[in-house]
Amino acid sequence: MSAMPDIGPLSPSAFRWRPFIAFEDTNLVGNVYFARFVSWQGRCREAFLAEHAPDVLTALAGDLRLVTLSVSCDYFEELRAFDTVELEMRLAEQNGHRLRLGFDYWLERDGQRHLAARGAQAVGCMRDAGGGALVPAALPQSLAAALGAYQGGGE
Repeated sequence: MSAMPDIGPLSPSAFRWRPFIAFEDTNLVGNVYFARFVSWQGRCREAFLAEHAPDVLTALAGDLRLVTLSVSCDYFEELRAFDTVELEMRLAEQNGHRLRLGFDYWLERDGQRHLAARGAQAVGCMRDAGGGALVPAALPQSLAAALGAYQGGGE
């Protein structure tokens, strides 16, 4: 694990989501398995869509695709079952049909708030052109508007 970075102020421009950390999220040593952090990024993104752009969820059942192009996570502090963690998601960058989302994982322990991890995802908005071919597509208007409210720093 890397040295823990300085703690910044609570960002008003972040979408917040809290996972419930259960025993099934941990490994034999008792800390949260590293892959869970990446899984939580996806669940946070889905919670954002459900809350702020539900029409995009409907479009995903059709020909719209939100393709994860890359994902990363840097770990600063171990998490354990029943820890209180809050993910903050921000739009770090939008370039045409591509987005870069930043994720900060905040651990609340002993009355303190610690940055436990920081992650990022690159996402491409695509349409199914048939025959398994995907083509770049403009972001749905509702998604672009919703993400605009959460634009900010991040990784």
